Amino acid sequence: QVQLVESGGGLVQAGGSLRLSCAASGRTFSIYGVGWFRQAPGKEREFVAAISWSGASTNYADSVKGRFTISRDNAKNTVFLQMNSLKPEDTAVYYCAAKTTVLSKYDYWGPGTQVTVSS
Repeated sequence: QVQLVESGGGLVQAGGSLRLSCAASGRTFSIYGVGWFRQAPGKEREFVAAISWSGASTNYADSVKGRFTISRDNAKNTVFLQMNSLKPEDTAVYYCAAKTTVLSKYDYWGPGTQVTVSS
């Protein structure tokens, strides 16, 4: 099993920045990749960004490219999401999730952290 816990959410003005953290514990050696997702009120959960556990590959949703950066610190079993130039439409609960193979679904999820961007 893998356990994930997000932190770093909060309230920020439009144009501001936040850095989210996703701390992994348990069978972290089994992790292939970690993704960030978000869900706004009344909307479906959407993909934000992902990184392979090796750090060799990353990808981003078009809506966050150039503003968000995903990175990881394997020594600390932590994945980060640096969010710059935040917009009110970035307001959502942000979740991190882990997958154990390149083709598997994201099997492990954290409880989420709220990000609110005021205009």
